[in-house]
Amino acid sequence: QLPLVESGGGLVQPGGSLRLSCTASGFTLDYYAIGWFRQAPGKEREGVLCISSSGLSTNYADSVKGRFTISRDNAKNTVYLQMDSLKPEDTAIYYCARTGPFCSDLSSSYDRWGQGTQVTVSS
Repeated sequence: QLPLVESGGGLVQPGGSLRLSCTASGFTLDYYAIGWFRQAPGKEREGVLCISSSGLSTNYADSVKGRFTISRDNAKNTVYLQMDSLKPEDTAIYYCARTGPFCSDLSSSYDRWGQGTQVTVSS
């Protein structure tokens, strides 16, 4: 069983919203920071947002400021990525990943990854 499983992706029109979930299994999320990354076709993977074990969020992508928010529910062992005012350029595969208690902008710092969920923003 994968340690992290993303869900909630899909097709949405520009201006719409989606909420992605990242659910952990086999370990407790409480002690870890979780980052969301995305990779669009033909582009490198980029960090989007991260939430530390204490709930502090860090934004790694200027393009999502004011539109995306990250939260966590440790009781459900799940981290969420709320995406509002979606744009076609947000189209990508979105991944969540685990790192130590503090966030990092280095993908090499993350030791467990999900399989990704596709988000497509198109009319």
